[in-house]
Amino acid sequence: MSESVSEAEIVPQAAAFAAGPEREPEPADDPAAPAPLNVPRTPTGNAEVDAQLERLADADHLATDGHVEVYEDVHRGLRDALTALDARPGPPVPTRHPTAAPR
Repeated sequence: MSESVSEAEIVPQAAAFAAGPEREPEPADDPAAPAPLNVPRTPTGNAEVDAQLERLADADHLATDGHVEVYEDVHRGLRDALTALDARPGPPVPTRHPTAAPR
């Protein structure tokens, strides 16, 4: 038995071969592409701290080498918020009236 192939079938195959090797499509999941970490950030109730925690979401859209800048910025902001807590005046300290007799 002889298989016959029409010229109409040969031409598209020859054109595809002449175009070069077939390239595989790019994978949908590029391991080097930035991907959200989806780490939950629970609000603390302190506006300054919550703003810094939300800033962490910026790292989700950056390549790994860009994370350091975001983390350092957030660390600096959290450190400043803690320092501000130490600088805030506490409740007034009762003072003795200068004319009061010593006990």
